[in-house]
Amino acid sequence: MKKCILMAVLGLVLSICYGGNASAQMKDYGSPINLATAKKAAASAIAEARKNNWTQAVAITDTGGDLVYFEKMDGTMTGSVRVAIDKARSAVLFKRPTKVWQDMVSAGGAKLFVLGLEGAVPLEGGLLLLMDDKIVGGIGVSGGTTMQDGVVATAGAQTVK
Repeated sequence: MKKCILMAVLGLVLSICYGGNASAQMKDYGSPINLATAKKAAASAIAEARKNNWTQAVAITDTGGDLVYFEKMDGTMTGSVRVAIDKARSAVLFKRPTKVWQDMVSAGGAKLFVLGLEGAVPLEGGLLLLMDDKIVGGIGVSGGTTMQDGVVATAGAQTVK
């Protein structure tokens, strides 16, 4: 019940912040990502990180925000493990990239409500994974700057079709 009320309030706030049809723009959930596809997305993300000499942690979650696959490159900060998982979970549970939250926090003022949303991670690097225009999971990357995390997450997300 508490979660339903929170989601209703979130929908109302997002409608106000994004011009009235935030929920109309949201994608539907599809069947959860399978392990083979999760590994492919993570491999693409890790390849992008290696190409740029960045050390990263990459997490892939299903539509419920549960971990399906995780990989951490040697030398990656230990704290990046939890952050990567939380970014993937945030993206899929709130049906939006975590950069949306980061931009809202950067804007300040009334948009700082984001800091009170349990599970919303206001750091770039969490993206939705889409197949046939439906959400099948999330990818979260941590270990570099938020911009680097976003680049690596995008490389992984682009392999899921």
